[in-house]
Amino acid sequence: MLGAMIGDMAGSVYEFDNIKTTEFDLLGPGTFFTDDTVMTCAVAQGLMEGAGDEKASRQAVIRAMQELGHQFPHAGYGGRFRGWLASEHPHPYNSWGNGSAMRVSPAGWLYGSLEETERFAKISAEVTHNHPEGIKGAQSVAAAIYLLRTGSTKDEVRAYVEDTYGYDLSMTCGEIRPTYRFNESCQHTVPQAFVALLEGEDFEQVIRLSVSLGGDSDTLAAIAGSMAEATYEIPGWLKQKALDKLEEPLLGIYKEFNARVFE
Repeated sequence: MLGAMIGDMAGSVYEFDNIKTTEFDLLGPGTFFTDDTVMTCAVAQGLMEGAGDEKASRQAVIRAMQELGHQFPHAGYGGRFRGWLASEHPHPYNSWGNGSAMRVSPAGWLYGSLEETERFAKISAEVTHNHPEGIKGAQSVAAAIYLLRTGSTKDEVRAYVEDTYGYDLSMTCGEIRPTYRFNESCQHTVPQAFVALLEGEDFEQVIRLSVSLGGDSDTLAAIAGSMAEATYEIPGWLKQKALDKLEEPLLGIYKEFNARVFE
């Protein structure tokens, strides 16, 4: 969860001004959390409240997303999602956008099996992103987090994601970077995040590589960072800089989640 938030903050100032290099001030002045962080916290809160019950989790996720969305109305939501946040009776709108994948990381940590992880990742996605590509993006990321935190290697994760979800992960960051442009779809954000994860040799490098690809940089880095957290230790200085940027109640949700998962 924190890995996603760090990636979001790192890419926040480059979303509409891509940097295309790994040499930049990581979490420097002006970086901030966006809707990616807000909705990651909402999913965490909803899934914790749901306590493994599918119906309760779905309802709690919707409630948490709307409540936090109203508390942080200027976090950078897309047009259709803003309408969903304001709806008295919100319904999914068949989105294949990358929002489902950027907010799903809590599902990768909360459950005791791969099957359960993928099932609740789908629930977290389909409250809005019920298009097959939106669901696939969320499930693949949550599955990778579960596999990595339970001892699978990155090569094993690559094989599982390619075989199960059909993503082509054969390109390198160097091959992607020159022509990659802004894209809000799961199908053109999630594979790139996986490549940054596979190529990075520590947490910081994964974040730098993902931001350097360009595109929807905060979301791409949030997805890559969420998986990197399950692979590598987050440096203490970077963790503290990110937490210092969080506001309540987001910080409180993070602390509750952290206590639930790691303590």
